[in-house]
This record gives sequence, structure tokens and C-alpha cells, in this order.
Amino acid sequence: MDWDKLRVFHTVGMHLSLTKAGQVLNLSQSAVSRQISGLEESMGVPLFHRHARGLMLTEQGEILYKTVSDMVGKLEATQTALAESSLRPKGPFKLTAPSAFTNLWLTQQMREFTELYPEIEVTLVAADRELDLTRREADAAIRLYPAKQNDLVQRPLMSFSNSLFASNDYLHARGTPTMLSDLKDHKLLGFDEAIASPFAEVNWLYQLPEVKQLGLKPYFKVNSLMALRTAVKQGMGIAPLPNYLMYRARHISRVLPQVEGPKTEAYYVYPMELKNSKRVNVFRSYISQKIANASF
Repeated sequence: MDWDKLRVFHTVGMHLSLTKAGQVLNLSQSAVSRQISGLEESMGVPLFHRHARGLMLTEQGEILYKTVSDMVGKLEATQTALAESSLRPKGPFKLTAPSAFTNLWLTQQMREFTELYPEIEVTLVAADRELDLTRREADAAIRLYPAKQNDLVQRPLMSFSNSLFASNDYLHARGTPTMLSDLKDHKLLGFDEAIASPFAEVNWLYQLPEVKQLGLKPYFKVNSLMALRTAVKQGMGIAPLPNYLMYRARHISRVLPQVEGPKTEAYYVYPMELKNSKRVNVFRSYISQKIANASF
């Protein structure tokens, strides 16, 4: 197979657009189209369905795309290993982590890391969706759930607690509950899990037997931990939240400290091909030390 044609095919398959692929490859749309047509002719099978709204991979195209993606991943990993043969780690490093964790804590740790390793070009992606590490959408990830793919390496990073929080203004106005049954006299907030949850048991409060027996439910829900944190700060009520979200938060108090939510495990995840990457490993060492010194 012609590697140039396969490279063009992979880019088109990634974007499902001849125009976008042309922009990425710095080729004209007609040149991209000719490469795809030539590849289809040499293989004797159609690789894309063409319709008014764009392109879609055929069944044969899906098979080839997966194979070529694996090849691209291995080539990029090899390039990374060669680039890191020098003593100091250098080059691009893309890390993805949950939005709230990134916004409230992780970004604060990046200045020192970039000063320690000035030759590493860091891109930090705050995203609650799962980026595909095997296709190198990112080099590494911090995730709040175990990896499902066998070709990923996952290392335990930390375990953080979940508790109940309310603003001091809210507690001053409504009183401070001393037992779970007191929550029937309070406004409760929760996470809307209709689309996705940032981690398992995010609404753990409402699964407690005593709370279920009382029939307590949140009067206000939102599908963002950052927005839920803001609602607490604005005095809207009491919410179950990860402790790291309230790290050094002002005018916020923990409610019912005797009631502890479940522990949530966080993992550092990266592709098997990058297990010897200096950039991946130095960041793991750095962030593990920072987490050890933090109190979540």
C-alpha cells in the first residue's frame, strides 16, 4: 500500500471531510479526492459513503481506518521515543483531566512544572468526555474511573473524599443541621446525571438509607460540578461535592462532618506505547508529589 495515500485516508477518516483534511495536510480538496479514489481503486473496495452532509466510512473503511490508526500511533510513539533519547525530556505533552479538577486545582500546579521542564510543551485539556488515548487525542489523562481498554497503562494517583457543603451565609440564615434527619428542613442540591456523571456515586447523599426513607430529593440540579459549586457559594443550599472542589474555598463550611461520602479513586492513564516516555513519567512523579502535599 502507498503510505502517502494511507496518510491522506487516515486524515480524511478522522475529520470525515475532504476540505478539512486538505487544510490539515496543506493539499487541495481535489488532490485529497484523487488520493482517496486511487486508494479505493487499488484496493477494489469503497472506503467512504459520500452524501450531501459529508462522508461516512464504509465497513471496509472502518477496518482499514482502525489498522492505519494503530500504525500512526506506533509511529508517533517511536518518534517520541527517539526524540526523548536525550537526557532532558522535551517536546509536546498533551494531558487531559476533568474540567472541575483542572480549573480549581490542576492548572495552579502547572507553572512550577513548566519552570522545571521548560523544554516540554504542555497542552492541558479540561474535558469531562473521554479522549481516545490510543488514537493520541492526548498523551495522558487523569481519570476518576478505571480504564476500560487493555492497551492502556493505569496507575493509582489519589483517593479523594466526598462531603456535604454549604455557604456560611446559608447556614447563618437557615441554621446548621446536626443529623441527617435535619436535612428535611433544608434546601438540597444535586448533580443531574441525565447525560453523564463525572464519577460514580456523584449523588451519594440521596442513596443513603435514612435520606431515602425521608424521601429527600434535590430541589435544584445541574450537570456541572463547577456550577454546583457556584450554587453552594451563592447560598442556594447544601450539596454533596468532592472535597477537592472546596480546596481553600472561602466562606464555605462542611456540613454534618460525621457523614462521609464514598471515596473516589483517580488514575493516571496513558497508552502502552508511552510507558517509557520521559514526559509522561516526569509529570506523573511531579503531580504525585503535589497531590501528596495537598489535603483533599
